[in-house]
Amino acid sequence: MDRPDWTPAETEVLVRSMMRAPSVHNTQPWLLDVAPGELSVRERAEPALPHHDPDGRDRAASCGAAVANLELAVRTLGRTAEVAFLPDDGQPELVARVTVGGAEAPSVEELRRYGAIARRASHRAPFEGLVVPEPVVRGIVAAGGAAGVEARPVREVAAVARLLHFAARSFQQDGGYQRELSLWTIRDERAHLHGVGLPASRVPAGSVPWAGLVRRATEIPLPAELERRLAAETLLLFVTADDARSDHVRAGYAMERAWLAAVDVGLAAAVLTQPLHLEPVRSVLCEDLALTGFPQALLRIGYTAEADPPAPRRAVEEVLRQGFSPSAH
Repeated sequence: MDRPDWTPAETEVLVRSMMRAPSVHNTQPWLLDVAPGELSVRERAEPALPHHDPDGRDRAASCGAAVANLELAVRTLGRTAEVAFLPDDGQPELVARVTVGGAEAPSVEELRRYGAIARRASHRAPFEGLVVPEPVVRGIVAAGGAAGVEARPVREVAAVARLLHFAARSFQQDGGYQRELSLWTIRDERAHLHGVGLPASRVPAGSVPWAGLVRRATEIPLPAELERRLAAETLLLFVTADDARSDHVRAGYAMERAWLAAVDVGLAAAVLTQPLHLEPVRSVLCEDLALTGFPQALLRIGYTAEADPPAPRRAVEEVLRQGFSPSAH
């Protein structure tokens, strides 16, 4: 098998593609090892979010989303890519290994979705109110399919509205959650062009469900109003067969594939995971939607008139592990 070395330009393509993945609180909790014929995505030991993400589900999903971007980058560089999730029990921080093979031209669809990586951003605002055509929804759902993960449209918006209302009230009254959210909010955005955290302008007090993250000042509409809002949007739910770390990684991988497919056809999206960290919410959602697996993420999808600016990103040197370079192996 051809095991190509990576040029510096190719290495930068790989790293920057992975860096543009969505992540919990924009923590970007991943590292990349680059070797001839092989790429390894690892989860960073820090930072942790004990109030928002106590079990690390969102961290693992964030790393899974980064793997989806990395796979597309490899394909765009004209190589085959085979992804193995959590491939080594002796290295628990190893999220995925991408085995890179010989030359193979990317498909038009892969090229388009790779191009969507740079345009993808969380849209924490109302959508335009235009209905997403059903064939488009089916295409996005198909893109979000992965081994052990089901992406499904949510029609039971009344049940989801009640649960979002309950979760928002809970987080609004949770002092630890609010302190953590404040800690990870970037207020001096001009001086903070690189790194981690949520730009304050991108997390407005707003209103549920559009605010995304619930602050003290977030408006929480009554369930009936939330139901009306959700009924005007397209909502996808990602469900896994089990609830282990590998399932969380795969859910993030599938979600990012669906998100990029949505961006490719002119849509915007935003993910909601924090309500699903509340066990009563997860349990009732499983019962009300008759789920046979574990709900991991909700993705709101719709049309928007203006593009959302990207959040700040770490420097390449922070993501590419020290001691690894295109010529190091």
